[in-house]
Amino acid sequence: MAGKGRRPNVLLITCDQWRGDCLSAVGHPVVKTPNADALAAEGVLFRQHYGGAAPCSPARACLYTGLYQMNNRVCRNGTPLDARHGNIALSARSLGYDPTLFGYTDVSLDPRLLAPGDPRLKSYEGVLPGFTARQLLPEHQKPWLSWLKARGVDAGAGFPDIHRPSDGALQGRIDEAVTSAPPIYSKDETPAAFLTGEFVRWLGEQERDTAWFAHLSFLSPHPPFVVPEPYNRMYDPADGPAFRRAGSWQAEAASHPYLAYDLDQQQRAKFRPGAEGKVRDWGDDNFRRIRALYYGMISEVDAQLGRVWRAVKAVDAWDDTIVVLTSDHAEMMGDHFMLGKGGFFDGSFHIPLIIRDPRRMEASGSAFDHFTEAVDIFPTVLDLLDQAPPPHLDGRSLKPFLENEAPRDWRDAAHWEFDFRSIADGHAEKHLGIASRQCNLAAVRTEKFKYVHFGGGLPPLLFDLDKDAGELTNVAADPAYLTVRLELAERLLAWRAEHLDQSLALAELTEDGVAGHVAGLPHSGAR
Repeated sequence: MAGKGRRPNVLLITCDQWRGDCLSAVGHPVVKTPNADALAAEGVLFRQHYGGAAPCSPARACLYTGLYQMNNRVCRNGTPLDARHGNIALSARSLGYDPTLFGYTDVSLDPRLLAPGDPRLKSYEGVLPGFTARQLLPEHQKPWLSWLKARGVDAGAGFPDIHRPSDGALQGRIDEAVTSAPPIYSKDETPAAFLTGEFVRWLGEQERDTAWFAHLSFLSPHPPFVVPEPYNRMYDPADGPAFRRAGSWQAEAASHPYLAYDLDQQQRAKFRPGAEGKVRDWGDDNFRRIRALYYGMISEVDAQLGRVWRAVKAVDAWDDTIVVLTSDHAEMMGDHFMLGKGGFFDGSFHIPLIIRDPRRMEASGSAFDHFTEAVDIFPTVLDLLDQAPPPHLDGRSLKPFLENEAPRDWRDAAHWEFDFRSIADGHAEKHLGIASRQCNLAAVRTEKFKYVHFGGGLPPLLFDLDKDAGELTNVAADPAYLTVRLELAERLLAWRAEHLDQSLALAELTEDGVAGHVAGLPHSGAR
């Protein structure tokens, strides 16, 4: 254990696009995740954990800042993160850590602080302020491709073609038949394996008496959905739960204008390099093959988690290290004839969360069904480091759960937001006939119901989850549910009113000076 006065190490791991139900620890009938399960056996598993937004940049903004999208205002990949917001890396740095990144954070930097010609203005894949990037791995994956080349692998195809299945018979086209053919690289040469190796090397350089903070940000199981042997054939496409969807994609599209738009815009090439056509037309056999590959990708990144656990133990740091394992958002994986993330379905927002603090083992092996959210991660890490989380944050510390004392006043619902504006081409706006600022939704999900409110006058959605776990029947217009709809609409309004930006709302200027809390000013004269 860490010596007296020494802070613990912190290891924050995100596995991009990992569904919360795809863990053997939560009872998935097919997927096996022995290393995530091993962490859960020593830590605490949160079975009802939800991301705050999608896609990657908005989801990560919630995780890193502890603020809902309504406050951090990162709406799309490429939306700048306002520099006035604090974040988990800056706070860790203020405590004496050198927060070190392996992978990516997908943070677009505030352009008001950069010169007009700064190349960082041309990418949404900036590094969250506060992190030292030991091994950056952006979407082009050039550092990984160089590493492959040094190992003798022909990486000349570049990204994304390096991820094409190495099946010559397809002659580069995989639009109709999805195969389990592996890529050109091996299981020891995946991007996750590369990042793990870089982390292990860095870990060996750390002084035993100096606390460290590392963020391992894995791409897997994010598309493209291709994985090396043996993971490409680890799961039978015939296995797995039934897809949650209507009888046809046309029926899904007819159920709501947003779904008609979403189903129309999903293209196969985003998920399988070289594929052509729309996802919705792929057919059951292909959806099942893709799902088997996705399961294999989860097992592949789980194997790398095992390497991480062994490496931390090898340097005698396991009992000095807080580990947080989660994702940014989830993956539809064939439900509702969709792949990817966005919209309002649980399949896009229900994600894993496991936390292990070696100093708090009272609840080891416990699993909680309380609703937790991505915005809880930042205040939790601060609290575990014995720092009071700033009161303007939207999240709450999960520390009581780790001490086996679930708070009585804990939330009884999860919330998320999704902004689907198309700033570059206005496609969503044209398709739906609403203004850019109206292309948004907010969801409140309780144990029994989910209510989704849209901007622009698009009709709301209400699902009775007790009777309709697949979210197939909208009962918002059913007179029998009028009271429920009104209650949840009011709850959503109250949630927004409670959490709208509190950066200065918690402070007051008095004749004695500043009273209360001013976000960004650690010594703001709280009284």
